[in-house]
Amino acid sequence: EYVIVLGPGQSTPAPWINVIANPGFGFQVSAEGGGYTWSVNSREHQLTPWSNDPVTDRPGQAFYLRDEDTGDVWSPTALPIRDEAATYVARHGWGYSRFEHSAHGIAAELLEYVPRADPIKISRLKLRNTSSRVRRLSMTAYVEWVLGASRAAGAAFVTTRIDPESGAMLANNLWNPAFGERVAFLDLAGRQREWTGDRREFIGRNGVLAWPAALVDGSSLSGRVGSGLDPCAVLQTTVEIAPHGVAEIVCFLGDAPNDGEARSLIARYRETDLDAVLEEVKRFWESTVGTVQVKTPDRSMDIMLNGWLTYQTLACRVWSRSGFYQASGAYGFRDQLQDCMALATVHPSVTREHLLAAASRQFVEGDVQHWWLPHSGQGVRTRISDDRAWLAYAAAHYLKVTGDVAVLEETVAFLEGEPLAPGESDSFSLPTISEDAASLYEHCARALDASLVVGAHGLPLIGGGDWNDGMNRVGEAGKGESVWLGWLLYAALDDFAGFADRRGDERRAATWRAHITALKSALEREAWDGLWYRRGWFDDGSPLGSAASEECRIDSIAQSWAVLSGAGLPERAAQAMAAVDRELILPHDGLALLFTPPFDRSSPDPGYIKGYPPGVRENGGQYTHAALWSVMAFAGIGEGDKAAALFWMLNPINHARTRTDMQRYKVEPYVVAADVYSATGHVGRGGWTWYTGSAGWMQRAGVEAILGVQIEQGALRFDPCIPSSWPGFELTLQHGASRYEIVVENPQGVQRGVATAEFDGAPIATSPVLIPFSDDGAVHRLLVRLGPHRADSGRGDPDPSRPTEFANGDRRAQSSDAASAEERAGDARI
Repeated sequence: EYVIVLGPGQSTPAPWINVIANPGFGFQVSAEGGGYTWSVNSREHQLTPWSNDPVTDRPGQAFYLRDEDTGDVWSPTALPIRDEAATYVARHGWGYSRFEHSAHGIAAELLEYVPRADPIKISRLKLRNTSSRVRRLSMTAYVEWVLGASRAAGAAFVTTRIDPESGAMLANNLWNPAFGERVAFLDLAGRQREWTGDRREFIGRNGVLAWPAALVDGSSLSGRVGSGLDPCAVLQTTVEIAPHGVAEIVCFLGDAPNDGEARSLIARYRETDLDAVLEEVKRFWESTVGTVQVKTPDRSMDIMLNGWLTYQTLACRVWSRSGFYQASGAYGFRDQLQDCMALATVHPSVTREHLLAAASRQFVEGDVQHWWLPHSGQGVRTRISDDRAWLAYAAAHYLKVTGDVAVLEETVAFLEGEPLAPGESDSFSLPTISEDAASLYEHCARALDASLVVGAHGLPLIGGGDWNDGMNRVGEAGKGESVWLGWLLYAALDDFAGFADRRGDERRAATWRAHITALKSALEREAWDGLWYRRGWFDDGSPLGSAASEECRIDSIAQSWAVLSGAGLPERAAQAMAAVDRELILPHDGLALLFTPPFDRSSPDPGYIKGYPPGVRENGGQYTHAALWSVMAFAGIGEGDKAAALFWMLNPINHARTRTDMQRYKVEPYVVAADVYSATGHVGRGGWTWYTGSAGWMQRAGVEAILGVQIEQGALRFDPCIPSSWPGFELTLQHGASRYEIVVENPQGVQRGVATAEFDGAPIATSPVLIPFSDDGAVHRLLVRLGPHRADSGRGDPDPSRPTEFANGDRRAQSSDAASAEERAGDARI
């Protein structure tokens, strides 16, 4: 759990939320109690309002308590009624959140979660009477209906009614074409005694949630429901609690395909053991994140790798596809492919399923929907160039991890739709399912075949943008080129040429290998700028990411992927990463920039990226996704000190080690932020959190690149690259019914290199350490002793928890251990 204690007058600098979901239903909740709930699609079918207002964090669902003897009204969370003299506690866990607050002689605990599969939010409010008198309380549950993409657009069409069989309040919006038949519901497990569907009645004319007129006046609810109201659901019940007694009230908020299924779901959960439902949720997450558990000298690394990164990736990125700062609901073609690469070792079935889903969004011509809405199939066709390569690259990674070659034979249909007209950059439409269907291999092959066109420098065309969507005008005339895409395409083609060989696809294997050779030659001949690799070329032939450029002189991803692709000349790749270290990593600011300087006034125009202020998001701020590729690249060239130092810097926990740090960073310190500002006046401020692919890449950077755990077709390949200051580390790996306990010792303070290794007490070869998995239910032990990797391996920072070594000699800010006691007693604690 991440525990947030809000003392008198305290609040988090921005909403600190939890994202709680199963594959088809979920909700967000902040430490103060704000948030929203969705079903089927987090953007298109919101049950309650999504708000990305970081100042008010206005809730769309609330619980109220009223003492029927005194008339006192309060809420069990800090929203909507805040007692500025009181303390509120929020506990965010994997799959649930818990809130604690004591007021008016009542200790309240609110626990919220969703089941593993069903579309229902369970809220359990436990009330303990800490006084010596009998208490008569009313509890009121309030929900503001949306039943669409926004309340403003759909409120006029929402109809409410009381179900005669269950007594629950039902609501639907027939004017929502995709979800008009669905039925939302609110229920107090059958204990509701009064209700209304009229928001104006409840809060009063010009009223607010913090002071609802119906509760302040103590008037009875009218029972009004139907159409033409300001739609909401208000259910009220009463409870009498003996001195020091306890009572629990349960609230169900859910959604079903029709009235009958709504009734069935309500009836089932009224009788269900809700503790067992919660335990099932906890077991799932403990099993999922428990696949790999680590214990290193860096406690902040352990916390993130041992659960929060995997949780963020699966619960938010793959299932919810929504965060506080963006309610997407869509799948991004390249986005969730990368997320699922990170899940291949812990939940391979999710990765497999998504590979096939992504392939089904490919047109017969080989291009794809850049993003799509899964419930309808609508999406956008673009000229963005890198999506196609990611399909093959992600498929190759899955095959490497699992050895599941059968997935390449799975048959998936293509899409058909109007191609983009000349000069048209994108088109939103609903394509049709083609009668043309082919294997996943063929889908990947067509995607690669469609990516072989090159520009004047022999490198891939950037089209409407590559990984950096904001560079959408670099190649809008069809001539601009991308160096970064050259590295990615090299890696994807290299992987798939081997698959083509094994399938007897000789023509493609020869074509792809010829293209690989040409790409590698062009990358070294044309892209090398003298100290680093260029980012690309504009349509007019002027370079992007060159020392001669006025803005965007150096871009990190063109350097890191020279290493990650395996295509860069080793000496140049090392020089390029030294330039990243020197030019882009700012230890005193705690930032790793995407590129520098930001775009502002120069020409040619790179695209909408210039719409961001300099130093914000992709425009020269820290884009954590790219910075993690630099971590992996440093490890790839054996620079364990630099890899771990950069990982430490990017780790969100280390942005809130003191109160000062927390107020500067502002956003949640237990999940990754997509971006961190470098703009003057906002240096170190976190951008949007949760809904970012950085989480999956941070997990891979830590587990695979630094700790060296590579799962390869039923075997463990182990090759750590750690800080020289670490005396060692431990990890456990669960594979099937078997458990592998790994102990690494580093007596000589090296960064990479295995001197000796023993498996279950027997010496084994060390170059590389390769252990076949055995699903025998036993506990196996691997002892690895690191030895000199190269003659000049040096020792790093003497503090093993804070690895620090940057080529420019700049060192990070002093440890929070040196902070004052007052600073360290911050609001948020783990």
